[in-house]
Amino acid sequence: MATDTTMTTPSSPPGAVRWWRRPWIAPLAIITAIFLATALPRYVGLDPSRALMVAGDVDDRGPAYYPALVTHIFFGSVMLSAAVLQLWPWLRINHPRVHRWSGRVYVMTAIPTGLAALVTAQYPTAGPNQQLANTFLAVLLVTFTLLGYRAVRQRRFADHRQWMIRSTALAFSIVANRFWGVVLVIIFAPSFDGDVASSPEALSAAGASAWVSWVVNLLFAEWWIHKYPKIRDRARARKVQAAAV
Repeated sequence: MATDTTMTTPSSPPGAVRWWRRPWIAPLAIITAIFLATALPRYVGLDPSRALMVAGDVDDRGPAYYPALVTHIFFGSVMLSAAVLQLWPWLRINHPRVHRWSGRVYVMTAIPTGLAALVTAQYPTAGPNQQLANTFLAVLLVTFTLLGYRAVRQRRFADHRQWMIRSTALAFSIVANRFWGVVLVIIFAPSFDGDVASSPEALSAAGASAWVSWVVNLLFAEWWIHKYPKIRDRARARKVQAAAV
């Protein structure tokens, strides 16, 4: 994320950003914490019978499914927590070492998360549509993360920032999927009774949600990458002009 140098105080380091200039970081942290608190307990005991399954059970999906699922859940939980720290401007500016280490943790957990997702994607509930969406998501998550890591190793910091914004947008698609899944079921299967396997409309909604949850995030990331610097520069120009007057 780009550093904003317009909001400083005599006691704060150059480029410090007051918390109200980034009002989304606290809600993002809270939503992530709630998501992890509700998702993780089912898998801590490594009991396949407690896995959240939309249809069928773990045994129906082959021996590779559950190990890949818990790998995805555990590494993904650390990945999302590190992503929140990466997106926190105050931490990046005031504690750059913590920011760098959380970035390393993000990369080290995003890779196995994506690879495990690549395995679980081959056992879809909603058919080939969902399988294709989740496969694309897993491949892009790993690819963007590796490109971001290579860019920072080559000290191409602008490229690094852009690739990691894209990677983070994909990482949070699992959280967005909870929202879009409910919205699309309400739209396409208003009479849904809770049994996905017996509702073609609900299965279609699940397949559509698998696409929407990461495509919308990625489109927003692209808007942020290309439009936000222009918005920030215009705001800075207005402040300079006002100060001159």
